[in-house]
Amino acid sequence: KKERKKNMDKMILKDNTTIELQTGASLSAVTAKFNSKDDMLETWKTLTPENLAEVKFQNNAGMTVGTYTDLVLESETSREVSDGVQTTFSFRVKTDTEKRLDALEEGQTVQDEAISDLGEATSELAEKEGVE
Repeated sequence: KKERKKNMDKMILKDNTTIELQTGASLSAVTAKFNSKDDMLETWKTLTPENLAEVKFQNNAGMTVGTYTDLVLESETSREVSDGVQTTFSFRVKTDTEKRLDALEEGQTVQDEAISDLGEATSELAEKEGVE
């Protein structure tokens, strides 16, 4: 029996990490096959919030069929198959509430840094005033 290597659909992360997918994937059931558990774990490690901030799905012809922002990895299920590991990742888009919290946290970090900078500047001014 001659085995043909067919073109695969792809998931492309923000950092351009490319994951080959088995066809028929939906966002909540993105299935990929790996040669080993180690290969699967290496790929899983790339599914960071930063990389899931912008994800493209391409069909086997290389056309982009879906672009998503702010994905969340909900779960992962793997099983050993005769020639490796088959994994199904379940993704969803962040909720509006999660997006607002992200923006609030980002704003708070900027505000904290500004307050710290202001405190340092005030201390330096106070020292100069005290010396003169």
